[in-house]
Amino acid sequence: MIQIDDAGSGSLVGGTIIGILRVEDLDYHYEAIPINLFTSPSFEEKKYTDYTVKIIIDGINLLNIGKNEQIEICQGYMFDKARIYLSQNGYNVVSTKIGDPLQTIIEYCFLDYVIGLGIPMDYLEYTKYPFHFHKMLKWVFSDLEYREKLCKTGWKSWKKYCNTSLSHYNDYLVSGSYKCLKCGNSIETPCKIKVTNFFTNKEYFIYLHDSCQFSQ
Repeated sequence: MIQIDDAGSGSLVGGTIIGILRVEDLDYHYEAIPINLFTSPSFEEKKYTDYTVKIIIDGINLLNIGKNEQIEICQGYMFDKARIYLSQNGYNVVSTKIGDPLQTIIEYCFLDYVIGLGIPMDYLEYTKYPFHFHKMLKWVFSDLEYREKLCKTGWKSWKKYCNTSLSHYNDYLVSGSYKCLKCGNSIETPCKIKVTNFFTNKEYFIYLHDSCQFSQ
C-alpha cells in the first residue's frame, strides 16, 4: 500500500513537504513545494497544486508504483489536482486521513526542513507543532528583512499582520533564561537588551542582544 501526505501547509514559514511512502518496505520519496508558490500571485492561482502533481509523478516513477497498488492520499486541499490525476490515469486511489507510518516520518522531515531555514529547535518546541502563527510572527519580525522571504506571504493572515507596528526600545534584564530571536544565541543576564513590542492577537515581546540590530 502507498501513502501520500503533506506536512507544513499550516506553517507560516517554509514551503510544504509532500511525502510518498510504500508501507511494506518503507521506500520513501519526498520533496518540498517551493516557498515562492505560496506568494502572490502563484498562491491565489493555486500553482502549489500543480507542483504537488509533479512530486507525485516523480514519486511514482522513482518508487515504481504500479496501478494495482492501493494508494491512500490525504483529503486536504493540497491534493485536489493530484486526486484527479491519479484517478484519470487508472491508479487505485482512496482519499482518506493518513496515519502512521507516513505521518510521523513526514512531520520529522518538515522539522528538519525548517531547522535548515534557520528556526532553532527549541523555538519550534515552544511554538508547538503545527507551528503557532503568531509565535512564528515573533521569529519573522525579529529579522523581517531576511525572514519575510521564507514566509507564505500569499496567506490572508500574513497580509493582515505583515504591516503590524513594531515598537523598539532599550531595557535591562536582571535575571532569567532567554534567547535572542535574531542571532539565536543565549542572552546572559544581567545585561542590557533591545526589545521589540507588537500586538496581533495579544501583546508580544521580542528580546535581542544589545549588540544585535532591530528589524525595520
